[in-house]
Amino acid sequence: MSFRDNLQHLRATRNMTQEQLAMLLGVSRQSVTKWEAEKSYPEMDKLLKLCQIFECSLDDLVQGDLTARVTETRAASVPAGPPTDVCGFDEHQRRLARQVPAGVAAILVGCGLGFLAEGRFALLGADADVLTIVLILLGVLVGLAFFIPAGMEHAAFVRAHPYVEDFYTEDDRVSARRSFTRAMVAGIALIFAGSVCIMVLGDDRATEREGLCLLMLFLAAGVWLIVRYGMLLGRTNVAEYNRSVAEDLEVEEIASAQVDEEVREALLERKRSGDRVAAVCGVIMIVATIVAFILLFAPVFSAGDPSSFRPEGTSAMWFWMSWVVGGLLCAIVSILMGAFGRRG
Repeated sequence: MSFRDNLQHLRATRNMTQEQLAMLLGVSRQSVTKWEAEKSYPEMDKLLKLCQIFECSLDDLVQGDLTARVTETRAASVPAGPPTDVCGFDEHQRRLARQVPAGVAAILVGCGLGFLAEGRFALLGADADVLTIVLILLGVLVGLAFFIPAGMEHAAFVRAHPYVEDFYTEDDRVSARRSFTRAMVAGIALIFAGSVCIMVLGDDRATEREGLCLLMLFLAAGVWLIVRYGMLLGRTNVAEYNRSVAEDLEVEEIASAQVDEEVREALLERKRSGDRVAAVCGVIMIVATIVAFILLFAPVFSAGDPSSFRPEGTSAMWFWMSWVVGGLLCAIVSILMGAFGRRG
């Protein structure tokens, strides 16, 4: 008996559609179709998951004969209705929305405490700025303790799930937008409160440090709110996640991903398109850099006297403007190439 026959039988005994089985396994319906048509074979983790779903051994599923086994239909194990989160996407995004703003807030709090401690411990015989530097670096280290694991975890999740089916409802998106709106208002209010503190306390040299500390603490709270609920709102845009995956993965990782052929081709095309945009923008910025230095040293070339070089005035302005123009050209190129790429 073949794996295909066993799978079809087990699915039929539970009145389970291919879509429902796909949701339980975290794959697309087309993948299940290919398995039952013997056009492809599931990976080991999917086989083990099938064994758990249908309560059978791996040997029986792959090589045995399960068509004679009497299986009770258990509708409770079969998902119904709209797509569900089968890969833990929502939990992963919520965890990121805790780690990233916590890291940002930790750095700001460290800076605030450093400002407060500035010059306070000069009597200890050490440099007055040592404690300030230590507190700021401590805040940075705490922030990195949040950023680095979050980045590694997200990279691993993207490699494991290069494509996620959108399962959020319109109610989920409306709720996320409302929460973000409230968080934005509260965050801006906290930042304004910090600004008021520095304006009131900053005029007096004796209270300037307290004003700076309060500013950074209010800023940390405001930024935490805005970043956290902004990320929670962004998590509901699954289409944007699927588009951005191609930028994070290498071509080899996309080619070996366990996704439909159509999805794989779409990811590869986005990757190739992103590489083309990056190459064109790289050339633009190199040219902008060359033009910037030519404009900066143009007065020297015209005067023929190196001692006449003064990195200020009009030449310096054009020096920086070249990069601004280059950045704007990169943005225009990215938009145009993206638009024509989608049209093609």
